[in-house]
Amino acid sequence: MAAVKATTSTPKGVHLWLLLWKATKAQEAHASRSIEAMGLCLSDFGALEVLLHKGPLPVNTLGKKILISSGSMTAAIDRLERQGLVERKSSPTDRRARIAHLTAKGTDLIERLFAEHTRDMEQAFSCLDGAEKNALAGILGKLARGGETALAARKQEGVEP
Repeated sequence: MAAVKATTSTPKGVHLWLLLWKATKAQEAHASRSIEAMGLCLSDFGALEVLLHKGPLPVNTLGKKILISSGSMTAAIDRLERQGLVERKSSPTDRRARIAHLTAKGTDLIERLFAEHTRDMEQAFSCLDGAEKNALAGILGKLARGGETALAARKQEGVEP
């Protein structure tokens, strides 16, 4: 049997990115199965969840919060509105803006579905103990802030990503 080579070198950024990508894909698949089992797509669930936790929002702001394009967000709101889960109202301060609101039916649905999804995601992360979850949350937050800082620096230098 070949000897296992011990390594003490620090993993390269590209290796960390690949590990993060694989972990993200695995967790995303778990989340997608959870949400799709509830009869929704990710963007519809995301919109309902954000409206539940953040309250009424302009449609364009909602799209930014769930990381989808304005066209995709409009399509999601159209679907949710047809189902009676969301309604659009005019903004009292900006005639151009439309504010998305949960209806009573939408609130009842997302409260129930979010509780189910929370249980599913706890299961997805059950391989980690409490200390590991805390460490991961800290590391991922730091990584997100570092990525945003690097992106802003590139834009300031005139280098588009």
